[in-house]
Amino acid sequence: MSILVQHIKIDEAFRQNVRTVGDLKKAGYRVLPVREEMRANLLRMLASRERILPGIIGYDNTVIPEVENAILAGHHMVFLGERGQAKSRVIRGLISLLDEYVPIIRDAEIPEHPLAPITPSGRRLAVERGDDLEIRWLGRDDRYAEKLATPDVAVADLICEVDPIKVAEGRYLADEETIHYGLIPRTNRGIFAINELPDLTEKVQVGLFNLMEEKDVQIKGFKIRLPLDIVIVASANPEDYTSRGRIITPLKDRFDVQIRTHYPRSLDHEIAIMDQEATSFPRGELTLHIPHFMKEILAQLTMEARGSNEINQSSGVSVRMTINNLESILSNAEKRTVRLGEKEIVPRISDLHALSASTAGKIELEYMGEEKREEDLIERLVNRAILKVFDRYAKLDSLKPAIAYFANGWGVKVSDEMPASGYLEDVRNIPGLSEAVNAVATGERPAVVASAAEFILEGLHLHQKLNKEREGGRYTYRA
Repeated sequence: MSILVQHIKIDEAFRQNVRTVGDLKKAGYRVLPVREEMRANLLRMLASRERILPGIIGYDNTVIPEVENAILAGHHMVFLGERGQAKSRVIRGLISLLDEYVPIIRDAEIPEHPLAPITPSGRRLAVERGDDLEIRWLGRDDRYAEKLATPDVAVADLICEVDPIKVAEGRYLADEETIHYGLIPRTNRGIFAINELPDLTEKVQVGLFNLMEEKDVQIKGFKIRLPLDIVIVASANPEDYTSRGRIITPLKDRFDVQIRTHYPRSLDHEIAIMDQEATSFPRGELTLHIPHFMKEILAQLTMEARGSNEINQSSGVSVRMTINNLESILSNAEKRTVRLGEKEIVPRISDLHALSASTAGKIELEYMGEEKREEDLIERLVNRAILKVFDRYAKLDSLKPAIAYFANGWGVKVSDEMPASGYLEDVRNIPGLSEAVNAVATGERPAVVASAAEFILEGLHLHQKLNKEREGGRYTYRA
């Protein structure tokens, strides 16, 4: 016997023909609880070797297996990780495990199982109309809701509260139909996500764990049953998700599993995420080429920041820093291309000054009692990144002829406003530089040659083989 639940195909024709509870019964449609539904869909995807979270890079052997285990076990999940670790994206990706459409009671206040309603109004409708009870089909995207936790979020926002208008109409406080439902009940039959869970006040956290475990909530002294069919998923910073942080222990206990996310563990993963997520604009007749060593420098910069004791690591260094930095240097390169009337956009080392604005907002300094300039730290991190990438591409021994050339008193000027053609003569004239350029960048296009030449020169400078003098927006490399 197959472990997979056989679903009836829910196409447009089926939805048009099945409009009542009676129609559902005749069609033999089985309404699964949400956890069973997600489990059945995951089992089908595993059997067909289909990826459950497409677009999530670097989690194949860490986070994703734990997510799969949690879904198969029917668990509520909390994702722990610093900012920029794709926690929200992973949570939103769980929507793909829901059926494309499910039936709910048409006139109910919240989405309700047509054959097992949970609210007084839903149960009354089921009794009054029987098999003639009308249903509607709820789409997958409408079965997901999320809320960013902030201290001003109230129990009424998430769970429920007495509706004063209904009381004014003559209902009693003890009447469950005086209740106005919050976001979580209105996501019944779906997935509800809370971002930054510990930021909820203790009162709201207490209401939440009652709802998750005992399936009830107390409003104005009255106990109300809310046996919701829902999967609750949350995210939190690990520093806050401890008894010393802002999470109460009973709520922590109600989440069945804690899944620890992490930053990309390899340069290739960091680059792959950068390539996937960076905003791309149509550029008309202009072509775009990003040398791989430039991508490596940006990825290495982020990794250097994550390893720096001068940066507060408890808040993390987001992957968004890598993405935004790529967008910044491309913008600077595009300005140059347009102003000079060139045809190809290729970022260079001299474009890296544009990183300051997109890096500064992504790091928090550990001051440790002394004033430190953010700009100085960013410059040091960039230099470290360039040096490490340079050492992967070039050997100083092969550049001895170029170093000797500069020792004879020659110099080279570079700038982020210099035409690419201005570099070609220097590359041809400096012994060994042409070979080094060809080793790091394929092709003879002037813009690519200019980028590679700056990379080699900066590497020699950082190895203290060349001096670098600034003259306004221009730099001169000398012995």
